[in-house]
Amino acid sequence: MNSKASMLGTNFTIIHPTVFILLGIPGLEQYHTWLSIPFCLMYIAAVLGNGALILVVLSERTLHEPMYVFLSMLAGTDILLSTTTVPKTLAIFWFHAGEIPFDACIAQMFFIHVAFVAESGILLAMAFDRYVAICTPLRYSAVLTPMAIGKMTLAIWGRSIGTIFPIIFLLKRLSYCRTNVIPHSYCEHIGVARLACADITVNIWYGFSVPMASVLVDVALIGISYTLILQAVFRLPSQDARHKALNTCGSHIGVILLFFIPSFFTFLTHRFGKNIPHHVHILLANLYVLVPPMLNPIIYGAKTKQIRDSMTRMLSVVWKS
Repeated sequence: MNSKASMLGTNFTIIHPTVFILLGIPGLEQYHTWLSIPFCLMYIAAVLGNGALILVVLSERTLHEPMYVFLSMLAGTDILLSTTTVPKTLAIFWFHAGEIPFDACIAQMFFIHVAFVAESGILLAMAFDRYVAICTPLRYSAVLTPMAIGKMTLAIWGRSIGTIFPIIFLLKRLSYCRTNVIPHSYCEHIGVARLACADITVNIWYGFSVPMASVLVDVALIGISYTLILQAVFRLPSQDARHKALNTCGSHIGVILLFFIPSFFTFLTHRFGKNIPHHVHILLANLYVLVPPMLNPIIYGAKTKQIRDSMTRMLSVVWKS
């Protein structure tokens, strides 16, 4: 195994492999070519759908509102999440190109985990937006000012990067003297740490507790927001107003469930599902970075009239030109 070493002090040497070898989905190698077809189609749909959503929000002045700003942020994060992982997975499936440099592996891991924590924060911001819009509508424009949205955006990405950045050093401090083969289609924190020939207790505890604590706080706050929102909705005197409010919130709740249920299921089965075959873990992990990014723009496009109308206008302009 090619490796590079660096000296710390006089007696301790940290050994890093020059490259890691990603295997794709071990146990399903004979199906890699067939799996690449739905993976590729879902990835194209995710990039095109989220890209179109961002383009619509940017080009339509009527959509320059906080709810749609957060939605475009969600779409951008979905593109980041899927693009960080899927092209390399397809390269493994099609060309057996499993080699990935050590630093590129660390970078891929960093962006995957940053996107996960950021997406959780964006969903919380969207829940807060709906809470203000429905529970205190007269104060909406005063609370969600451009300055407030800018601060929320900085907080979301600052927390995400700040939470995940220490993992880079937690991985780089380890020596890797066992193997450079990763039985996965992309690099993730604990999967890389397990290749080390050193104590990874700190990695396990930090990787489990800190990101999950951030996400669990988001889940709790989202739950509180929607409890208050539903109480306010059912107190509305007009049935039409109730229907409109529930319709607006329905798409958001769908996206929240689509993000958190697979992510928690994947996380918990990876940590505690010892009897589940390894290839099932890897397949679930790949579907997690593909299915929500693909479906999010479809859910919002189908449920949100303003986006649907703006998309129709844009397509008609493109068709006529």
